[in-house]
Amino acid sequence: MNLNILYFYFRILKSTLHFHRLINAVKIKTSYFLSYFGVLTHWNTKPLFISIEPTNICNLNCPECPVGMRTEQVKQVQVDMRVVQKTLDELSQTLIHVILYFQGEPLINRNFTDIVRYAHSKKILTSSSTNAQLLTDSLAKEIVQSGLDRLIVSVDGATQETYGAYRVGGKLEKALAAIEYLAKWKKKLKSASPLIEVQFIVFKTNEHEMGVMKKLVKKYKADKLTFKTAQLYDFENGNPLLTSIKKYARYELRSDGKYHIKSPLRNRCKRLWEGSVINSRGDVLPCCFDKDSKYAFGNVRNKPFSKEWHSEKAYNFRKGMLENRKQFDMCRNCTEK
Repeated sequence: MNLNILYFYFRILKSTLHFHRLINAVKIKTSYFLSYFGVLTHWNTKPLFISIEPTNICNLNCPECPVGMRTEQVKQVQVDMRVVQKTLDELSQTLIHVILYFQGEPLINRNFTDIVRYAHSKKILTSSSTNAQLLTDSLAKEIVQSGLDRLIVSVDGATQETYGAYRVGGKLEKALAAIEYLAKWKKKLKSASPLIEVQFIVFKTNEHEMGVMKKLVKKYKADKLTFKTAQLYDFENGNPLLTSIKKYARYELRSDGKYHIKSPLRNRCKRLWEGSVINSRGDVLPCCFDKDSKYAFGNVRNKPFSKEWHSEKAYNFRKGMLENRKQFDMCRNCTEK
């Protein structure tokens, strides 16, 4: 196994091994276990991880992304640094991991590395995901120096034609150059982080390039390659993006002639106990599937995170999910078991 991957797992372990974090993790696991048997607790737990969205806009127009599919102009919102600091201060004793992405392109936010540094000052593990179109040589150096633990670089094609079919407006050469910049600065600065993870969403249009992508990852010295299943919004009657490789398809054709998600969609979901999302406007969301903030529990601009995460609205959402998960439209396209 790549040494940088081992180091990343070591960082996870190191981030977890704090007294308050361990106690909180045990309480969360116990609370979730009890909920499975119908006992919904009101314990004062805090999440193991949170996602914070640096900005709500993106520089690409990917066809299966709510941001990329927008037809109207949207006002750019960058997450308030004061809100980030206040939230991380509040959760620092128990929070293990902060994920710096949701829907927008994180590197549009000029304070991105400042957020990483602040999280690290609280001994919290950090990761992010990018299309890498804005990742220059100088920014790569700054990211390595910031101490970011893991960076996912989306590269959904091994040729420009295939890549550009989904990453509309993007250039494959820029994404590959960004990986090269990161690897170069890691070597120059003698840094094991960030873990450079190339993510390849498997579609019908690019599945034939999976083997070539493995070679590119080695050539450009990324640490890891992940093939990811595609979340599609219009899938019941089939979709031209739906891969023919069963292993990487979230959906399957059934006897009614319709495609259905493979997940059994049981009436439980550990994400609601273990984590949360804060979008760039400060809304506290159940998870990353709430793309339109339809089920927001509250807003951290108005109240502390813990108040909103344990609000009556949050409690009722978890209770409703345990009773009938399929009543929530965002849950009907989820792979969480």
